[in-house]
Amino acid sequence: MVVRRVFLGILGALLTSKSARANSLSSEPPNQGTSAEMTGFSVKPRHVLCFLGGPKSLSLLSHATSIAINDFATGFSIDHTYSQDEPDENMSRSFEVCWDLVYPNAWSKSDEVAVANHRSVLYVLGPPMTSQNAVTVSSSALLLIDRLIEAGALAVKGESAGIAHGLTRWRELIEHARSAMKSDNDLALSQICRLAFSKRPLATDERLVSVGFHLVGLPEVYVPKSLGSEREIVAMIDGVADDILRKGLAAMLENRGARMTDESSYNEDEFKFNPYGAVELPS
Repeated sequence: MVVRRVFLGILGALLTSKSARANSLSSEPPNQGTSAEMTGFSVKPRHVLCFLGGPKSLSLLSHATSIAINDFATGFSIDHTYSQDEPDENMSRSFEVCWDLVYPNAWSKSDEVAVANHRSVLYVLGPPMTSQNAVTVSSSALLLIDRLIEAGALAVKGESAGIAHGLTRWRELIEHARSAMKSDNDLALSQICRLAFSKRPLATDERLVSVGFHLVGLPEVYVPKSLGSEREIVAMIDGVADDILRKGLAAMLENRGARMTDESSYNEDEFKFNPYGAVELPS
């Protein structure tokens, strides 16, 4: 499969990196295990999904989640510690900073109102993912979101990258994913899951970056601000990810004069941490 070949290519690049992570692997044989496993990180990528519901709807959403876990969402679980059958006063602000700013009309005023008026919060945890099964698990996460929207969820946010879409956009992504699964188009499915669960662009002093590409088994992408407008750089970020899937990591790095880096703004034990590193484009 295309996706699996890409993951093995990422593994190879990580193993030949000059970073401290790669140096610690000098005694490991190549092409065994996943990138996360081979780099020695104990925390693997996983989804944390936040669902907002109406009054006294926690039990209803929890029941729908349990059925979905039994039906198809293997390894997912309800987080009983932080889920609550009452509103969270921080949710409006949290969603405000997480709304997708790239896709046109990714959310509406009605979505904002739903967040402000929510009365219950459900958190669902995905299983730890390897590079080989990341797209499969992320596809299950999309189907789980679909199931809970049907059960009455008012708003949905992916905590592992800090991304939120309105319900109409979530449904659109879900339908695209279903079509890709039906046609066995793993390239398209990876792209859809990346759009659903990653956040871009986030700004540092000198770069615009992605967050959340680890949820489909890919490295993040770092682009110098000097290379274009924000919209142009978003296209570059997406183009790099697509080139990795179509051509392989090594070819993409060579064609773009890019390099791999292990620099990250997140600690190893944070859900936004990407164990596959990042592609850094030259200025």
